[in-house]
Amino acid sequence: MVTDPIADYLTRIRNANSAGHRVVEIPASNLKKQITKILFDQGYILSYKFEDDNLQGVIKIALKYDNVTKEPVIKKLQRVSKPGLRKYVNADTLPRVLNGLGIAVMSTSNGVMTSTQAKRENVGGEVLCYVY
Repeated sequence: MVTDPIADYLTRIRNANSAGHRVVEIPASNLKKQITKILFDQGYILSYKFEDDNLQGVIKIALKYDNVTKEPVIKKLQRVSKPGLRKYVNADTLPRVLNGLGIAVMSTSNGVMTSTQAKRENVGGEVLCYVY
């Protein structure tokens, strides 16, 4: 039983990146699917596929690497809000990751989005993770 599924999701991607794997399989949930879509839209992963096996389902993520140096595109995945200590911000204090070079994934009342989208829509929420 995993107590923090988002931390497990980030750790699986982090471990696959450091091992040089091309594809990583992760148990699916709606929140993980939305985070995966954000990572794809922001250019951090190559592609993804949601597979439904009569149980929970699986997310298959194709990781992205630099063509020349073979370095992973995702340098760091950092969990911010944890089950023991939630981190909420309002629309005025949205985080900037690496001075705008990274993204902060947030869970808001309007759905899961990046901090720049939340700033555009003027909403706050729970900061799930930083990606850069």
